[in-house]
Amino acid sequence: MCIQTHPKQKKKFNTALVYLFIILLAVVCGLSDFKPIHDISFVISDTFIKIFKCISLPIIALSIIVTLSQYSADNGMRKIWQKSLFYTISTTIVAASVAFLLYLWISPKNIATTTETNTATQVVQQGSYFEYLSQLIPNNIFSPFLEHQVMAALFLSIVVGIAIRYIPDNESRRAIANFFKGAHGLFLVVTGWVVKIIPIALFGFISTTVFQLKNGVDIKGLAGYLSVVVLANIVQGFVILPLFLYMNRIRPFVTMKAMLPALSVAFFSKSSTGTLPVTMETAERNLNISPKVSRFVLPLCTSINMNGCAAFIFTTVIFLMQNNGADISLLTMMLWIIIATIAAIGNAGVPMGCFFLSASLLTSMNVPITLLGLILPFYSIIDMIETALNVWSDSCVATVIDKHDKADTVYQEEVVA
Repeated sequence: MCIQTHPKQKKKFNTALVYLFIILLAVVCGLSDFKPIHDISFVISDTFIKIFKCISLPIIALSIIVTLSQYSADNGMRKIWQKSLFYTISTTIVAASVAFLLYLWISPKNIATTTETNTATQVVQQGSYFEYLSQLIPNNIFSPFLEHQVMAALFLSIVVGIAIRYIPDNESRRAIANFFKGAHGLFLVVTGWVVKIIPIALFGFISTTVFQLKNGVDIKGLAGYLSVVVLANIVQGFVILPLFLYMNRIRPFVTMKAMLPALSVAFFSKSSTGTLPVTMETAERNLNISPKVSRFVLPLCTSINMNGCAAFIFTTVIFLMQNNGADISLLTMMLWIIIATIAAIGNAGVPMGCFFLSASLLTSMNVPITLLGLILPFYSIIDMIETALNVWSDSCVATVIDKHDKADTVYQEEVVA
């Protein structure tokens, strides 16, 4: 009896073979002494850095604007909306903070044995950090994108996204919200095209990195970096979030066991958005969460609750800045906890979204991202862990809010009686 292969499984298998072939080819080319191949690799790397720089900041900004503007809550849902936003931002900040503490503890070593002077050092050391913070307020609405001022762009996006909700005229509010939603969709289409040609970028980054390794670069620090990323996710998932549930008098590991079907799908699919129907169904069936809460909170959290992404962005940006000669002080790292949190909330929800976000933040500061080629082969596993953590965090937030909502309902009924 012949067993037929499912088309999606066949496609994933073919994609894996393509990636494996590209990685092997890039390693061979990087080890070769044929100069034209090295030149082509550098051109490819430089081209994709420009592509990331071109599309990344607009995608982050539009994602934040659309997320903050599209969820409108009536009086009955306003409290749920506020709690969702508070818990989401809080857990994401904690996730980035856990990565910060682990980074201090593990102290990943540099990959490169020699540190070249580059613009990363100049960017971080220009003036004081308070002057850097003053750049939050742009000269005009276009300068953050023309000058790649990440902080200013994020701040402006938050202001615009919230302001749209307060436009008094319904027709005007819908029109401007639909404009940003359409622009967001446009950039997602372009990003989808970039994802399809990412093997070319993989070739450029890896072959360039192998060439650098061949010329005396040490990769011992990569193990430290990966340890920080993985441990940050494990601590957040098995310590912080269970503690969050326990503080709200909810049994954490009973909740985790109940959500295992959704967590398993999230882990293997690497898509919290694709897992959303399973997450809602599992939460309602196994945890008895009311549909009113699950069908509002879980889609919202899927958009903005990115614990794993915040930890990845923080660790990756700090690690590459460190490797390219930037002065990494405690104040710098604390600032990046906030930036990583905001950027994670603005995650576009596309494949390799966190990877793109990290690349965009680095290129906006002119930090070379060729070392991302070494991280890329490991990103698939990291992405699986991150996605499962994101869905687990969504489930925890929904469970806590549902408990509070039911308690409020009982209290109101008692008052009426």
